[in-house]
Amino acid sequence: MKNSWQHLQTDVLILGSGGAGLCAVLHLMDHKPQPEVFLAVRGLFGKSGCTRMVQGGYNAVIDKSDSVEAHFLDTINGGQWLNNQDLAWKMVCEAPERLLELENRAGCFFDRNPDGTVHQKPFAGQSFDRTVHKGDLTGIEIINRLSEQVAAMDNVIIGEEMRGVDLLFDRTGQKVSGALLIDLRRGEFIVVEARAVLLATGGGPTMYKITAPCHDKTCDGIAMGFRAGTTMIDMEMVQFHPTGLLAGNSMISGTVLEEGLRGAGAYLLNGKGERYMHHYDPREERATRDVVSRSSFMEIMAGRGTPEGGIYLDASHLGADFIMQNFRGMSLRCRDVGYDLPNAPVVVSPTAHFIMGGLRIDQDCRTDLEGLFAAGEDAAGVHGANRLGGNGVVESTVFGGIAGDTIAEYLTEFRECTVQDSQISEIIETTLKPFKRKQSTSIYSLRDRLKNNMWENAGLVRSEASLENADMEMKEIREQLSLIALTQGNRAFHLEWMEYLSILNYLDVCDLIIESAKLRKESRGSHFRSDFPAKEDNLPLSNICIRKNQEVQFSPVMMNRMKPDTSEPV
Repeated sequence: MKNSWQHLQTDVLILGSGGAGLCAVLHLMDHKPQPEVFLAVRGLFGKSGCTRMVQGGYNAVIDKSDSVEAHFLDTINGGQWLNNQDLAWKMVCEAPERLLELENRAGCFFDRNPDGTVHQKPFAGQSFDRTVHKGDLTGIEIINRLSEQVAAMDNVIIGEEMRGVDLLFDRTGQKVSGALLIDLRRGEFIVVEARAVLLATGGGPTMYKITAPCHDKTCDGIAMGFRAGTTMIDMEMVQFHPTGLLAGNSMISGTVLEEGLRGAGAYLLNGKGERYMHHYDPREERATRDVVSRSSFMEIMAGRGTPEGGIYLDASHLGADFIMQNFRGMSLRCRDVGYDLPNAPVVVSPTAHFIMGGLRIDQDCRTDLEGLFAAGEDAAGVHGANRLGGNGVVESTVFGGIAGDTIAEYLTEFRECTVQDSQISEIIETTLKPFKRKQSTSIYSLRDRLKNNMWENAGLVRSEASLENADMEMKEIREQLSLIALTQGNRAFHLEWMEYLSILNYLDVCDLIIESAKLRKESRGSHFRSDFPAKEDNLPLSNICIRKNQEVQFSPVMMNRMKPDTSEPV
């Protein structure tokens, strides 16, 4: 086994090349001496990941009529006061600076007003129109420009189509000192030893039947962090975006039609052609994502959905010219699957979009494992029980930069990086076990069963009974996965093998979601319990903290900046 893997050494291993990973690289290179970085990309560099899929925009306080206090309060209110207030405050304060950095250093060019100032549009849950954008293709602009900067750096090795399997520890077992990767192009293992590791893979709740993230997101970073022993918080908080495009069995089904459409005045209609949001929230279509998604789901479950099992998004009254000018990307995508967004209603459905839970971090992106850092959707605390649209890419770029600065300082303290060959051998042996088994059931049918289970039993509406069903189903799926056999032969681009590893990660993350959802016996933000439909505002608010093989802890939310009863600074 000793010679069954390639061995690399570097100063910093970054898993993920979205906004968090790329901003971390930029900030690392601001320090002297500049470290060596290995950037592991599961897909193609600059062409994969969720940041590239961002349509809506980037929330930042750049108008004199706005304030960071207002952005902070919007974020806390949207998160139903479960947010880590220090993290949320840091995000809103550093967002304007990071926006300038994206424009002036990376070369991003966002839409302008006629007078040359940056244009900002309305988004749900915002008290001010503060969402900066590049049409409805903001993520492409950000990733293209950041990728150009990183690709030109001599001391950054970019490993394309490489998947993280598990984190590796030093010989003491106390410090994270690298990770085991798979080179998808060759089907071979690579051990990367590093003095510091940053998890920035992006969460992506693709364990649901209808889902928005790109399909190379399978919660790898969250699962790796959990198995390594980090503390996970509020894993029950899974956001469902209200308007995922429905296109039959197409892979495009579930992808988001961003809420800038609703911000601009688009309507949501049930299958009878009736607007319904006024029955659920006075903000109507501009309510927060959790409210709109749940309202749409309830319309569908009440038998008022479309024949396709969704609801309608209608922007035709805004005018075709306006839609094509401001939402061209979405219009063309809809046209590709037979819809005419500028002129007619489009069938949409709530779609699993974002995980607010994840690895617990401090303000400097440190986890509770030595040598391991996290940023972006792998990390938790910023968004609480619900993320506001436009805050996702802010979180990833702001905390990616912070992680880069923190790791640069950390490297001055820790120089040694060694890994245990015995740990590597054990992980590889486990990973290859399915190749030694005889014929079994289809890995894809097992995947579909898992996704249907999560959608039906642990999705937008939950209960004790449904969560118990979800738990039992997951146990059966895990048992069947332990018997699964994979096609032997060349392991390069072995799709069954990758699906097997994805389901392993799904199972760990799904167990966390289900367990946390059972424990939170109230409805708050994206977490709705039909058997506990009220929000328990009179109880002390707590984050649910889970660590592998340890008792669950309820950690009181620190109201050190603002309290919900007054919404006034502490």
